[in-house]
Amino acid sequence: MDMSNNSCEPSASTHPPPPPQVAVAAPAPAPLSRYESQKRRDWNTFGQYLKNQRPPVSLSQCNCNHVLEFLRYLDQFGKTKVHLHGCVFFGQPDPPAPCTCPLKQAWGSLDALIGRLRAAYEEHGGSPETNPFGNGAIRVYLREVKECQAKARGIPYKKKKKKRKINNQLKGHDELIKNNQHQHQHQQQQQQQPA
Repeated sequence: MDMSNNSCEPSASTHPPPPPQVAVAAPAPAPLSRYESQKRRDWNTFGQYLKNQRPPVSLSQCNCNHVLEFLRYLDQFGKTKVHLHGCVFFGQPDPPAPCTCPLKQAWGSLDALIGRLRAAYEEHGGSPETNPFGNGAIRVYLREVKECQAKARGIPYKKKKKKRKINNQLKGHDELIKNNQHQHQHQQQQQQQPA
């Protein structure tokens, strides 16, 4: 019988198992806001549009003409009826019957889209100076779409009036209260005077 294995050191099979490793999960990133989610979808859609061009266009080659083509491409998915000049309903906000005029992207949707893509371009390393979404041609196109849709649908787009600062509103409110109190006191004084 060989006693060489009978040492005082424990064999490998008698070691207790190591404590279980507890995986510490990294905290989940905060969910994206609705705006950030939409911006990401828009950016991915635009990137896919560029890839589908023949030949494909890289982001570094993208210019305002690609953006204008993208905006025109999106019209096929629009839901806003834009009456043509020859349509009997041209200029009527609520036509009484259907017509064959095309559905297009609403001006407000395109304007918001360009704002999101402009921000996404710069977040992805693009320079503000070379941002194709901020090009003057895009602003001219959006203005033309806005005016065309306003005439075709008979709904004028009006600029929203700027709100006055809240301090001015409170000041005006305070003056109104003082005037009402003064009038009330004057009425009470007149009622108390003997006739």
